[in-house]
Amino acid sequence: MVWARASDASRVVVEYSTRPSFAQPTRLIAPPASAATDFTTRVELSGLPAGQRIAYRVRFEPLDRRRPAPDAVAGSFRTPPAGRGGVSFVWGGDVAGQGWGIDPARGGYRIFDAMRRASPDLFIHSGDSIYADNPILPEVTLDDGTVWRNLVTPEKAHVAETLADFRGNHRYNLLDAPLRAFQAEVPWVMQWDDHEVLNNWYPGEIHDDKRYAVKDVSLLAARAKRAFLEYAPIRSHPGGRIYRALRYGPSLDVFVIDLRSHRGANSPNRQPRLSPEARILGAAQMRWLKAALAASRATWKVIACDMPIGLAIPDRSDSEAVANGDPGAPLGRELEIAELLRWIAARRVRNVVWVTADVHYAAAHHFHPDRARMTGFRPFWEFVAGPLHAGTFLPTPLDATFGPEVKYVSVPPGMKPNRPPSDGLQFFGRGSIAAGSEVLTVGLHDREGRPLYSVDLVPER
Repeated sequence: MVWARASDASRVVVEYSTRPSFAQPTRLIAPPASAATDFTTRVELSGLPAGQRIAYRVRFEPLDRRRPAPDAVAGSFRTPPAGRGGVSFVWGGDVAGQGWGIDPARGGYRIFDAMRRASPDLFIHSGDSIYADNPILPEVTLDDGTVWRNLVTPEKAHVAETLADFRGNHRYNLLDAPLRAFQAEVPWVMQWDDHEVLNNWYPGEIHDDKRYAVKDVSLLAARAKRAFLEYAPIRSHPGGRIYRALRYGPSLDVFVIDLRSHRGANSPNRQPRLSPEARILGAAQMRWLKAALAASRATWKVIACDMPIGLAIPDRSDSEAVANGDPGAPLGRELEIAELLRWIAARRVRNVVWVTADVHYAAAHHFHPDRARMTGFRPFWEFVAGPLHAGTFLPTPLDATFGPEVKYVSVPPGMKPNRPPSDGLQFFGRGSIAAGSEVLTVGLHDREGRPLYSVDLVPER
């Protein structure tokens, strides 16, 4: 899926070829870039050869012929391999949060340069791709007395409420040169979490944030979702759903799930039975996920989750994520995850790994039934990465229900919270499936790409 945005109403032509010279390119006409979609457009490329680097370029032909045509935009990407292994991906989340925007003098979103140097086949954006509820100020004085100087746009100067505001939040990130260079070379797999709308939101919520005139969160979410889908290279799915499965060769399937759109209200999260109020995936998404996992023939099944499942994340006096902080048997939203984990074991679905972001530090968690308050599930790993460009925070408490053990955490104890990106405490994850053996090496890296932690996972056959 090639996505592009014009600066004005335009006819959009996409050419692609297996040759960088663009000898004998295939030529497609994308849907026109118009104000109806904030001048975004996309076109699907089909029938591509496996294991090839595809060069592409996008040309804009303004409908107003008095306007000069801009230069073509070019990029490339690798298609999924035909054989097993030889695949790598990076992931992370949390961009432009806590008021840390683009400071060109400090290199902008520098971590995207590091991820580009890793030469991945795809990037999983684990959510919080914007911070619609975090305005950006022109300057922030740091602890050492130096000044962080943000680029500021009108839409980022206040909280987002209108469709134009949400669109402007997505456009803001496109001002960053490292992000744009990375986006031109690496396919993006997008999911969303809360800050694409509002902190800790859930459907049907009426919030009390005094910065907003619009209190109906479902109305804000509808506007935010429209902008998200305009700016994300996502195929259209029934009902505009965001959860979906992506096949990337024989070794890797990615299952993109959505813990935000189908949840019940945030609550103490202690329901003894799996009622609609206790759900976080929702019944329809659960049925889809089970069917997709059962149908997968890939060696590795990576579940891209927008929130960690083992960390107790509060929402004032309520619970925001899956874990509820009670170390006992599953209750509330844990019941739905317990059902899924037991189903995976009963159906003998092998080699399931979870990747996520959200909590603004990097960690490796291993879950095992011998340490858990429930039985009947297979041991598994959850890897946390981020922030990519936002404030860094201290670790969140683990909930013992599913038997987690911290194998690695990226931030020092006692660290002052909301550390700026200039402190270097920004993190991404990388997974690499070896050709032949299909061993999955998962590593966590800092902003410069330096390795911090790594583990080799041998596939079960």
